Amino acid sequence: MDPRVARRAWRRLEPVHGMIYFVPEATKAYAALGLTGDMTGYFASRSAAFGTASAEVVIATFYNFNPALVRQALPYAWEVTTPAQILAARLESAGAALRRVGVDALPSLPETLGLARRAALAATEHLQGRPLFAAHATLDWPGEPLLDLFHAQTLLREFRGDGHVATLVSEGIGPVEALVMHAASGDVREIFLKASRGWPRERWAGAEESLRSRGLLGAEGLTPEGVRLRAHIEARTDLLALPAYGVLGDDGVERLAELARTFGRTVVDAGLIPV
Repeated sequence: MDPRVARRAWRRLEPVHGMIYFVPEATKAYAALGLTGDMTGYFASRSAAFGTASAEVVIATFYNFNPALVRQALPYAWEVTTPAQILAARLESAGAALRRVGVDALPSLPETLGLARRAALAATEHLQGRPLFAAHATLDWPGEPLLDLFHAQTLLREFRGDGHVATLVSEGIGPVEALVMHAASGDVREIFLKASRGWPRERWAGAEESLRSRGLLGAEGLTPEGVRLRAHIEARTDLLALPAYGVLGDDGVERLAELARTFGRTVVDAGLIPV
């Protein structure tokens, strides 16, 4: 199987999950539970599958956030609400936001869900070394097509993400260095990564200097060696995601990638994710 096709299937369907970190439905629901900090709802909702996760668990598994930012949110979140309440709020918010833009009415929902669910279930045979995925794999399937699709893509996202973190660690790329390389690639604006990950200027500057000393970063961005390393990291991440998508076969993955385009575009074009 061409791992690039599996990546395309994941990327095109990813907005169905990713929008939950931006939509007002989630912000309002978390605030009703007492989670009013800028990032408290994010850290609590994404880690709630662990139970009352410590800040240290989130720092380790989320990888590239300033630990101080995480410690502002946890364990405070567990003092005002519970993981079960947060998970229920996240699921309800996801359904409300996706229905608001008509994802539930897309005619290919049953077929898309069938393929995504098969891939997500196949991934559960490969729990080792996938902590965030494993935690979410313990959650019940909601039992409604729209919410099941959200859950399936959540599983696929965390499965791939755990593999990505493993690759970064194996290549000796620390959390801030990973962010600097991401920004230098031009895929994501540097200002967004700096604001959302919360690292102080000196840590960002230190990561830049570290990458320069390794010949990975130059005055104009990534050096040829930096480009090669980043391409290797992405390709390795693609390969580590294949245990999920392999069950679909070449034709099934191609079909999921084809169907997923409509779902991703519906979410993005409706403005549920800032671009």
